[in-house]
Amino acid sequence: MCIFCAAIPAAAAAGAKLNVNQIEARKRAGTEGAQPPAERPIAKVTLGVMGLLLVSSVVYHTVVAPAWKV
Repeated sequence: MCIFCAAIPAAAAAGAKLNVNQIEARKRAGTEGAQPPAERPIAKVTLGVMGLLLVSSVVYHTVVAPAWKV
């Protein structure tokens, strides 16, 4: 498996974990009466990273990888 194809699910897992941690921290702050931390656009950034990795994978598999088979 190429580095791009392996990085797509890794980025998805990391983004999902960061998003869950953020949601839990905001809930915990709400129940404790503290100021909740600022909400960061983790899901949007994760989707952007995954999109870039997907495009990179397509380019790699159509342009670079076939040249190795010659």
